[in-house]
Formats: sequence, structure tokens, C-alpha cells
Amino acid sequence: MRAFLIRAAIVAIGLWVASQVVTGVEIRSGGALIAAAALLAIVNAIVRPIIIILTLPITLLTLGLFLLVINGLMVELVGSLLSGFHVDGLWPAIWTSLIVSLCGWVVNGFIGPEGRIETIEIRRY
Repeated sequence: MRAFLIRAAIVAIGLWVASQVVTGVEIRSGGALIAAAALLAIVNAIVRPIIIILTLPITLLTLGLFLLVINGLMVELVGSLLSGFHVDGLWPAIWTSLIVSLCGWVVNGFIGPEGRIETIEIRRY
């Protein structure tokens, strides 16, 4: 549970960074940010695998690049379901999904599977 909360916070940070960097993405309040992060996690867990299976031929044909479109569509879906989170179109949604993924990739390098912050020790002999 702790690891899930930490990862949800990472997604919220990624969404906030995307709202600051990408024009066309607007988060109106802190509550909307938390709700968008939670809803994006739910959508990515339930809807995204179904869409990936249904679009497998085009994903294989584009060598996986269509996954960027799918991720953008998931962000757009969250934007259409939540009133405090607004996305103007597919391109801002794709950029938002890339920024959220990048933030998650960077921060997850420091967090272990149990949700603890991992440290690297360098020992000199």
C-alpha cells in the first residue's frame, strides 16, 4: 500500500510538471491533481490493457510507437471524466503522458519495490 501511494504521488508530480510545461493542460486545484493521478492509475490498470490488446496489429505495425497514442488517449480520457483537469487535444495529452512517464522513470530509480528509498553505497577497499 505504501508503494502504491508513493507511485501515485509520483504520477501527481508528473501531472503537475506537465501542466506547467505543456500548453493545453490545465489543473485547477490540488484536489483535482490528486483525483487526476488516482483516476489515471485506475484507467491505466483497467482500460489501457484492453485497448492495447484491441490495437495490437497497429502497434506491431508501427513498432510500438502507437503506444504513445494510447497513453495520450488515456490522459485525454481522464481529462474528459474530471472537471478540474482539462486537456486541449491529443498532442498535449501525448506530451503529458511522456512527461509523467519520464518523471516516474527518474523517481522510481530511487524507490525500491517495497516503497522505500534505496541508497547506493560505494565501498572503497
